[in-house]
Amino acid sequence: MSLKCDVLIIGGGPIGLCCAYYLLKSGRKVTIVDAKEIGKGSGSGNAGHIVPSHIIPLAAPGVVTGALKWMLDPARSPFGMKIGLSPSYLSWLLRFVLACNQDNVSRSVKPLYELGRLSAENFARMIAEERFDCHYSEMGFLNLFKSEDTFHEAQREAEFMQAHGISVRVYDKVAVQDVEPAAREDVIGGVHYTGDAHLDPGLFLAALGKRVREMGAEAHADASVTGFVEAEGKVRAVRTRAGEFEAEQVVLAAGAWTPAVARGLGLDIPIQPGRGYSLTASAVRNMPRHALMLGDRRVAVSPLGDRIRVTGRLEVGTYSTKPDPRWIARLEGFAREFLRLDEKLEIRETWAGLRPITPDGVPMIGFSPRHSNLILATGHAMLGLSLGPGTGQAVSELANRMTPALDLRPMSVDFRARG
Repeated sequence: MSLKCDVLIIGGGPIGLCCAYYLLKSGRKVTIVDAKEIGKGSGSGNAGHIVPSHIIPLAAPGVVTGALKWMLDPARSPFGMKIGLSPSYLSWLLRFVLACNQDNVSRSVKPLYELGRLSAENFARMIAEERFDCHYSEMGFLNLFKSEDTFHEAQREAEFMQAHGISVRVYDKVAVQDVEPAAREDVIGGVHYTGDAHLDPGLFLAALGKRVREMGAEAHADASVTGFVEAEGKVRAVRTRAGEFEAEQVVLAAGAWTPAVARGLGLDIPIQPGRGYSLTASAVRNMPRHALMLGDRRVAVSPLGDRIRVTGRLEVGTYSTKPDPRWIARLEGFAREFLRLDEKLEIRETWAGLRPITPDGVPMIGFSPRHSNLILATGHAMLGLSLGPGTGQAVSELANRMTPALDLRPMSVDFRARG
């Protein structure tokens, strides 16, 4: 027997939970299904950075040549990729390479800026209103540098950001030591995006998951999708391992698993998984004050109350979520290059998770080209947490047939998904 529901959300990660929150606030009734646990997955072990400053898409000029150079030094490269010959993978790679140009950046900056800004505003409001205890901090996002070349490149990027409304401060060697005493003496400068923030993603997602249940959401874990019932251009029902759900509307927010789920609806969603790693250790004596990016290594560091987290690496094309111990050790080594860490870290957790990456580096938010009651919210790459609240608001507005606060046309599913 089918269970009837109003809005069914497939995916209980940052995007799915944020969609649930704003739909519930609008008066809708929500059911969430997830193949694993609600509030876990790729969101819980990430850096927890809220970065409206990230307005340049992953597909940008220089990325391909940079990736090729990095791959010549695989033990230090922040980027890796699976060698594969599947048509969908090769098609995605070709589309990504073709999107690494200035035209794509010009098209993407405005939607990423607006979605990032809305999300940051919604984060601050949500955490204040709901009183979530998740180590939320508005100290900004500080990039540290040891190389003159990468520091100069970052300063040019900062000028671009400032021209697009992002608040930035640039520090020399003396100033950066004053701003971030945890930095080692050979750090030569920093670029500080002062409007950014950070939090503990695990605590935030646990609090949000609890809150949406209190608001009336039904949540089903271990409920992977096994099939669909379609009729008259709509998704009439979703079959899962927890039962069949008849829904008035469906939101597909399954992250890197979106293409596999969407194939059951005849949709070809151009997303590839990008695996990342993190290690979480007990607090060190010289805890960083800020959310950090170690610019020469492209590794993120997050102070999370009584813990410190180091996050990095992007491996395209693999679905394994088993942490690679070699990369966990490398992350610690990279952090030691920049920060005054204790002689021995007390490692409390290691993690690997998948990020959903579109070829142009822009999320997909909008109605399915084949189904009038199916909304997709996916493809946020490394920014799923950061862009969650803005995406949740946008999905709620679409589901309620309201005019969205954002122009969602650049994030439309129509011209990027084939169905």
